[in-house]
Amino acid sequence: MKTAKLDRKPAIALTIAAALLIAISATSAAAVVADDSDKRITHSTHFKGDGRDNSVMVKESRDEHETRVSNGERREKTKSGAQSKAAFNDPTLSNTDFWFYLADVELYGDSDRDGYYSGIDLLFDVDTYYSVVDIYAVAYLSYEGGPWEEYAVTEDFTIFGSSGTDDYVIVTDLVSGYPRGDYDVLIEVFDADTSEFLAYFGPEDTSELAFLPLEDMDRDAPATETRITVNSGGGGASDVFLLMLLGISTVAFGLRRLRNR
Repeated sequence: MKTAKLDRKPAIALTIAAALLIAISATSAAAVVADDSDKRITHSTHFKGDGRDNSVMVKESRDEHETRVSNGERREKTKSGAQSKAAFNDPTLSNTDFWFYLADVELYGDSDRDGYYSGIDLLFDVDTYYSVVDIYAVAYLSYEGGPWEEYAVTEDFTIFGSSGTDDYVIVTDLVSGYPRGDYDVLIEVFDADTSEFLAYFGPEDTSELAFLPLEDMDRDAPATETRITVNSGGGGASDVFLLMLLGISTVAFGLRRLRNR
């Protein structure tokens, strides 16, 4: 009877260990879900000039936006230059004195070689019937046909009629908040003085801005690389890791005591 009783103890300990590991896994999954709800963060470098090779850097920016908060309306330009939502579905708002001569995209940054990139190199050229106009542009991304969400805003810059040497280039790293998938790009331009909407260019105008395979840098990690996210605000992934170590140590100690008996 005594031997049978001792034989059941390791089984009970293993059952407790399994339950603990399941609880830890559930907590880890919850932490991952919380990470996926983080803000959309981008880092952009802006260039002005004649194409990519002959341009000059004019600005660097780090932009943070809440995930999927677009409400389908546009608002006036703020002091920070931020805009919301495009006029993509209302072409009657366009000013016929302004148009896009071209827009193209080069993708970069695929560390895990899965065919999805974490960087967007966007070049566009806006022309006008006027000789000189100051404008600014807002660039948006649409995930899998979803709402347009702003990811970069340019400085005010000058365009000269139909000149071919006044391109603007935005090179953007998608830092976080962008799940793996196909994205479309949309560009809107506005008058720098009045914020009047002037023109847009999107996936219906060129295939260059459609079905771009993208993901953020957090997801673009090589398969051999292990990333541990630490939440500096207290709790989070670091607490889950410590809890797992504590649980494993406790179970191992219990089994060792049973063997000694």
